[in-house]
Amino acid sequence: MTKDDFDYAIENTQVILAPEQRIATFGNTSFNFYLISELMDRVNQVRVRNGKIHAERPQILTPEHFSRLLLEGFGEKAQRYADQLREHARNIAVLRYGFQFRKTDVTEQTSRDSIDAVINRTRRQVETENQPLSAIIQGVDDAWEVCLLKFTIDMIERSSGGNFGDFRKRGLI
Repeated sequence: MTKDDFDYAIENTQVILAPEQRIATFGNTSFNFYLISELMDRVNQVRVRNGKIHAERPQILTPEHFSRLLLEGFGEKAQRYADQLREHARNIAVLRYGFQFRKTDVTEQTSRDSIDAVINRTRRQVETENQPLSAIIQGVDDAWEVCLLKFTIDMIERSSGGNFGDFRKRGLI
């Protein structure tokens, strides 16, 4: 995959329907996804990939732990810089999110229809079956995993403020 292919996939990822819930602060969260894409070499053929993304519980990384992660493979000068960071950044905390993507959970279905019709049909299905932890994503067929990764990064961004707030309320940061 070229940089242009990667950029194209990122730019052409659109979340049609986001999960109603953010990533849980104190537990693992699983999201269903429906990634819908047009086949590039066929007119009115659309692929729907359905699967799960599992988000692990966010972890608090203190400056001490974070600097140890940063220093892996670095020398003495980097160690001194990290020591300065630890001294001046006592109140900084970073959240670490872990995702597991299991391809074994993914199924594919190709249909002969317009992409709008497939999106509408999938949206009705998600709403009718009351799937609040489901996402519908429109993406690029050849780079669908990039589209899915962009969705997970967006979920982290959407969840991080609330997760930090939950940790603060419990006095953990």
